[in-house]
Amino acid sequence: MIDCYTWTTDNGYKPRMMLEETGLPHRIIPVNIREKAQMKPEFMKISPGHKIPAIVDHDGPGGATVTMCETGAILKYLGEKTGKFYPADPVTRAKVDQWLFYGSATFTTLAQQFGHWTIRSPVKAPPAQEFYDANLRDMLGILDRHLADNEYFGGAYSIADMTMYSDVHIHGVNDIGLKDYANVKRWHDAIEARPAVQRAWGPFPS
Repeated sequence: MIDCYTWTTDNGYKPRMMLEETGLPHRIIPVNIREKAQMKPEFMKISPGHKIPAIVDHDGPGGATVTMCETGAILKYLGEKTGKFYPADPVTRAKVDQWLFYGSATFTTLAQQFGHWTIRSPVKAPPAQEFYDANLRDMLGILDRHLADNEYFGGAYSIADMTMYSDVHIHGVNDIGLKDYANVKRWHDAIEARPAVQRAWGPFPS
């Protein structure tokens, strides 16, 4: 059994997608970041940087209990654990890693800043809004050019796509729009239609 500590954020949905796709037994444990639940000492024992998501795998390698934080690391761990959505071939795996790390370290980070400055912040700072708006559009263009020649980011559907999907779904679809990014829209809609993804983005447990 895997305990998944998470919330309704871009990063928060990523392990839910992987857990649903793999069929691993799990339970969702809400961590309400609006109420600063991520700052509780018991949660910080699992996630030292007080970020969601985090997991506790009670059936890790050799029967060990494994605690994991950082979204990209969680996706990679679950891929290695199951042998699903993370290729065994070294060349293909390198390509998946490239886009997994781009999605985790660059795309999500800048998309979150876009969301803060253009959507959520009560303080209006036009230079910051313009900067992050331009960044998100540039990144969507990068994704669109790659997807012009590729069905998915690392070959077959993989954790590289899962790490990218949340921010495209939240900010690309709802805030920027995908009319100028036809390849991203095709990719997004194909993933959105997957039953496991629909379950992962379904009602959040209270």
